[in-house]
Amino acid sequence: MLGGLLLLLTLLVAYLLLAPVPVNPVAWQATPFTGYAPPHARNEQLAALQLIDIGAETGPEHIALGPDGWLYAAVSSGAILRMQPDGSQQETWVNTGGRVLGFAFDAHGNLIAADAYRGLLQISPQRQISVLLDQAEGTPLLYADAVVVARDGKIYLSDASQRFGAREYGGTFQASVLDILEHSSTGRIIEYDPASRQAYVIADQICFANGIALSQDEQSLFVAETGEYRVWKIALHAPVLHLKNKADRKRAQLVLRDLPGYPDNLMRGLDGRIWVGLAKPRGAAIDNMADKPWLRSITLRLPRFLWPVPPAYGHVLAFDENGKIQRDLQDPGGKYPETTGVTETPERLYIQSLHAQGIGWMPNLVRRR
Repeated sequence: MLGGLLLLLTLLVAYLLLAPVPVNPVAWQATPFTGYAPPHARNEQLAALQLIDIGAETGPEHIALGPDGWLYAAVSSGAILRMQPDGSQQETWVNTGGRVLGFAFDAHGNLIAADAYRGLLQISPQRQISVLLDQAEGTPLLYADAVVVARDGKIYLSDASQRFGAREYGGTFQASVLDILEHSSTGRIIEYDPASRQAYVIADQICFANGIALSQDEQSLFVAETGEYRVWKIALHAPVLHLKNKADRKRAQLVLRDLPGYPDNLMRGLDGRIWVGLAKPRGAAIDNMADKPWLRSITLRLPRFLWPVPPAYGHVLAFDENGKIQRDLQDPGGKYPETTGVTETPERLYIQSLHAQGIGWMPNLVRRR
C-alpha cells in the first residue's frame, strides 16, 4: 500500500516537473500591485449596465459606428453584426469565417478588419471580403488583433503574438493566456500602405500587443501592452522600435503603467479622450510567478480550471494623451465579463466584451466641451 502511494507520488511529481508544455517561460519583473487606489479607486459605476440582446451571438469584442450611422459589432462566431444605435434592425452584415477582434473604416467606406485567424481583411460596402495582408516582412500574421486607419490611408495593425496563433492554440483567449504566461514578448506593430501594398514592422518586442489608437495629430500611436499592464506612445515614421531594448525604449513614452488590470482595446472617444478596457484584473498569483519561469511551467501542467486566470471584474477607463485619467468605471462583481473596451457616442457608452452575451451600454452623462 505504502509503496503504491510512493510510486503514485513519484509519478505525479515527475509529471509536474517534466511533462511537455507549449510555453517556454521567460523571467521578468512585475511591479507590486498596490490595489484599487486613486485614480482607480474601487467603485460600481459600471455595475448597472443595460443590455442590447444579440440573440445567440456572444463576445461583442469590438464595436464601432460606421459611416452610415449604423452600429457594427464583431462577435465570436466570426460574424460582424449591424444594427441601429439602439440595437434595433439587427442583421448579420457579414461573416469572415474567422474571428475579428478589431476594425475601422477607411475613407472609401471599406471596413478594415483585424481577423485573428485570417489576418488583415478589407470588407467592401457591398460585403465582399478580401485579404490585404497575412504576413509582414516574411513572417505570418498569427494573431491580428487591432487596427486603425490614418487620414493618409495607411493602416496600422497589432499582431499580438508570434508564438501563439489564435487558430493553432484553441482560440483567442487560450492563445492570449499562453502568450502572457510565457512572456517572450513577440508582439509587434505593423504599418501597411494600401497604395504600395507594402508592410513594415514599426515596433516589436511587445508582451501581447493589443489595442492601438492614433494620436490626434496622427504623428504617434498608442499601444496597449497587455502582458505588462501598460500603454505606450510611440512615434510613427521613425526607425523600428524594439521595446525591450533600453536604448530604443527612450524613444517611446510610457503613458500608463502599473494598471490594475490587463489593457485590451484602445478607442478614441470624444473631446480627445482615449478609452481602454481592462479585460481581467491583476492577480497576485501571476505577478508572484514573474521571476519564476519554472513555476509557470508547472502551472500549465495542472488541469485548466486550476490555471491562475483572474476572476471577472468589469473595468474601463478614459485618459488623455498625456496619460491623465479622466474617467474610471468599475463593476467589481464582474456581471458583464471581460470588458475589452468602450465605444463612446454623445448619447451612450457601449462596453465591449470578449465573452458577454449582449452589448452593454449606459447613458453618456459627460457634457461635451
